[in-house]
Amino acid sequence: MAYIKTIGFPRMHKEENERRDFLPSLFGELGSYGNIEIFVEKGYGSAMGFTEKDYLAYNPKIKFVDHDEIYMKDMVVVLRAPKDEELEIMKPGSVLVSMLHYETQESRDKLLMDKGIKCFSMDGFKDDRNIRMLVNYAGTSRAGSKVAFAELKKRMKGFYSSSRRPIQITIIGMGAVGINAAKAFEEFSDEEFYYKNWEMPGFLITMLPRNITKNEKYLRKILSHTDILVDASKREDATQIIVANEMIEAMPEHAVILDLSADPYNDKLQPIQVKGIEGIPTGNIDKYVIETNDELYDTIPEGVGSKNRRLVVSCNAWPAVEPKECMAIYNEQLAPFLKVLMTRDIDDLDINSDNLHERSLVRASLSYFMQNNSNQAL
Repeated sequence: MAYIKTIGFPRMHKEENERRDFLPSLFGELGSYGNIEIFVEKGYGSAMGFTEKDYLAYNPKIKFVDHDEIYMKDMVVVLRAPKDEELEIMKPGSVLVSMLHYETQESRDKLLMDKGIKCFSMDGFKDDRNIRMLVNYAGTSRAGSKVAFAELKKRMKGFYSSSRRPIQITIIGMGAVGINAAKAFEEFSDEEFYYKNWEMPGFLITMLPRNITKNEKYLRKILSHTDILVDASKREDATQIIVANEMIEAMPEHAVILDLSADPYNDKLQPIQVKGIEGIPTGNIDKYVIETNDELYDTIPEGVGSKNRRLVVSCNAWPAVEPKECMAIYNEQLAPFLKVLMTRDIDDLDINSDNLHERSLVRASLSYFMQNNSNQAL
């Protein structure tokens, strides 16, 4: 029998400006799911202006404890994946619910398997049509697009000239992130030009399918007049680049590269895991505007070309830019999944269940991922 008796909600300490914690309303709902003790790290929600009283008003049984104690509970729930040293604190057989991105985190997958931790990846919560059920596509796309647009305005000569060509936005990736980025740029174009400066050409937005990104001749030509290049791709093979570093040279000097995918490098794998656009660094909440001489370039693995550079806008947690709005969405989306985990025997979760969220949990488990991805050699 593997019923949950205690749950821990830790804060995220990776960056100083990471402010996201689940909102008090979620804990009120969790209080109705059986006789389970809920532990919350001291200071939870404080970066968003909440106090312990705010959480206790929704659930007076919450207990506030220190950081390490949180990771000793039967189940740990945290938006961004814990650090390895935090995972080491967890008990074998305990449960972790977090954004774990199994496909690009082979080293962490191995640690979780070795520890015997039962994992459910939030980014893997999908319905029967493979559509994500816990996600903030609009928040990710809009936050990054807004910053990239602001940076372009600073750098592009003649930005407000009526004689210039349309500003070219080139988006790699035609999934939900790419589509939402296109919508965001359309709104910015309307606000800046259609309503305020109608005589100036606004944005020309192009979305590139694979048959174009694989054609170096056409891709280079497109990049030569691209003002903002957006990586919103989701690659099946993270060892393969989409835009080689040498092709960045074709872009205008004022161009901005917007990294919405934010895939990490991993030189512990062979071949190494790289980003879709070769040679760009990955930013974070503390630094998401990266100049061409930034020290983050020193973190790029040896052998990855990074000679050709343009301003990079990148963050490994874009929705965190607007934390309350982000967490309101996640609160609503996560609650049904936690209800299943808090009321069912974890070992009896059934992929053929009548409950959509239970079926999704099974598919989001690390064990299911490993069974269905034979190329993952742990």
